[in-house]
Amino acid sequence: MLITWNYFYFLGSIHQKNSLIIATINYTKFPPLCSLVLHSSLPLLCSFSLTPLRKRDMANETHHDQQFSKTLPSYNQHAHTHNKNHKLMKSFMLVIFTNLVTIYIFTGPFSFMYQYSSISSSDSNSILQELNSTKAQLAASHTILSQLHQRLNSTNLLVQALLIDLTREQEKQSNRADKNPSTVNLGNDDDFTTADAATISDELSIALGPHKLPFGYSPKIGSGQIHMPIGEACLRLHHEELKQFMTYDIGGECPVDDVLSQGLILKGCEPLPRRRCHPKSPMNYVEPAPFPDSLWKIPPDTSINWDSYICKSYQCLVDRKNEPGSYDCKGCFDLEKEEKIKWIFDDGELDFGIDQVLATKAAGTIRIGLDIGGGTGTFAVRMKERNVTIITSTLNLDGPFNNMIASRGLIPMHISISQRFPFFENTLDIVHSMNVIGNWMPDTMLEFVLYDIYRVLRPGGLFWLDHFFCFGSQLNKTYMPMLDRVGFNKLRWHVGVKLDPGVRKNVWFISALMEKPTI
Repeated sequence: MLITWNYFYFLGSIHQKNSLIIATINYTKFPPLCSLVLHSSLPLLCSFSLTPLRKRDMANETHHDQQFSKTLPSYNQHAHTHNKNHKLMKSFMLVIFTNLVTIYIFTGPFSFMYQYSSISSSDSNSILQELNSTKAQLAASHTILSQLHQRLNSTNLLVQALLIDLTREQEKQSNRADKNPSTVNLGNDDDFTTADAATISDELSIALGPHKLPFGYSPKIGSGQIHMPIGEACLRLHHEELKQFMTYDIGGECPVDDVLSQGLILKGCEPLPRRRCHPKSPMNYVEPAPFPDSLWKIPPDTSINWDSYICKSYQCLVDRKNEPGSYDCKGCFDLEKEEKIKWIFDDGELDFGIDQVLATKAAGTIRIGLDIGGGTGTFAVRMKERNVTIITSTLNLDGPFNNMIASRGLIPMHISISQRFPFFENTLDIVHSMNVIGNWMPDTMLEFVLYDIYRVLRPGGLFWLDHFFCFGSQLNKTYMPMLDRVGFNKLRWHVGVKLDPGVRKNVWFISALMEKPTI
């Protein structure tokens, strides 16, 4: 094999030692370096290639061996000098080799150690910042918790003080009750004093409660006891009349006090408390006429008690329209004349006809409704004839209006206009009112009533405002803006002046058919 060196001259033979190729060489210009390479066994520092020897190459090799034999003595003379230089060069190469190894370590596969150290340092800084932030938040939480504990302690002290005051007040009331068992404190209103409470009877106290539920706490009621409702004005202003109303023989016959009870209702004592007595029954009671004959038939006089009324018969009520004096709904009991023609004809102005009103909706969709202040129930009768069920609210002012409605086979409801309508929201198809709603009511009260009508009507339900009366100055200034605020849609709207004596007094009527909007 021939060793071809870059810029080297072949001088010696090739040996193999420890799987490495060792060559004895000499370089004409740099003999120390090549000697170092040969003796240090570092073939990597010298670039060479091995090629197979041809015959001519073998002859040349023989020739070179001969020349080498001749020049060997000369080479030995310089060996000593080369050895010194060899030691120096070896040290030099060791330094270079060490530097190369160091560079290799820091730039080669082991360089990841430095990067890992750098990444670990960055993560440590981030973790340290998060730890400091967490410590700060924890310190703030401790501060807030300490403040909450202080407030809780203050609240506990206040509750304890209130409980002490309440216990003392209950002890005082208990002592007063022991001294006078017939007294009871029904409220904490400033106007309702202890002296007022002394006038309340035991029966009223029992009626109002509270009453403990037999099975304890009820989640439906949200309490373990139940209170009976009563108008707040009764306890504040009319406790004497209320005491009289609640004075009776338990289990016996109730006093005939329709005037008293209705007076309390009109004064705000609504609803009245229940009583444990029997109302007086009419003598020689006669069964009512069968339906539908009952709709236009005056009942017999023996169907009711007349003790509370000026008139003692239905005929007296029929004839009252011809007598002087002011009565509520004077001609309502005359079923053969005025009542017979009501709501039959539509004049296109103030007087609406029932058929024309029902025609504004699809057939059969007006089914149930309320007539506010319906007198003797003629509006409900006309609707009943068209398969519409109407409940009529009325009071027995100067006559047995509720009894008359019931005798005609209709449903009366004994409530005033002041009470919230006892219907759930979005349930009624139609609400009608004639003459009851008007300017005699305070504006605020009237607005509450209109909103309550809106509440009970279903979407698309009808509000028939029939002959609403007011002064001309109130029409555009007060009532039209009020109706607009409530939110009804106007289907029909007619305004007309009331005939004599209304012309002189500038009294006007409004007849309107309005609809609750649908979404």
